[in-house]
Amino acid sequence: MPDVTVVRRLRFNAAHRVHNPALSDEENRELFGKCNNPHGHGHNYELEVCVTGPVDPRTGYVIDLGIVRDVAGRLVVDAMDHKHLNHDVPFLRGVNPTTENIVVAIWNLLAPRIAPGRLARLRLWETENNYVEYEGR
Repeated sequence: MPDVTVVRRLRFNAAHRVHNPALSDEENRELFGKCNNPHGHGHNYELEVCVTGPVDPRTGYVIDLGIVRDVAGRLVVDAMDHKHLNHDVPFLRGVNPTTENIVVAIWNLLAPRIAPGRLARLRLWETENNYVEYEGR
């Protein structure tokens, strides 16, 4: 059977502050601008979870998208929705929560738990104009 990629989209809302504690407050303000607001700022995130694999001849599925919904919902959405990513999300402790760092952390949570099929790509939308893709490399 050919490999096919299926995609599940999930949404969550969260706040964060882009800040590198190794830099001075002035350097952080210069580097990150309004994203360095001391109280943080929020986004309506959208996560696309892409799973690739052969189509199972018995089911016609690569993976039941309900499994993807449940796993990503439990590990990502439940952990991050309406949270402050700098303070409330254990798997992001000590991480500067840029979209790039967030998507890698999400990959590390999901990749070992997606089966059948394999996690092929994550796309994390921070705004309607900006997203980051990660393919686990």
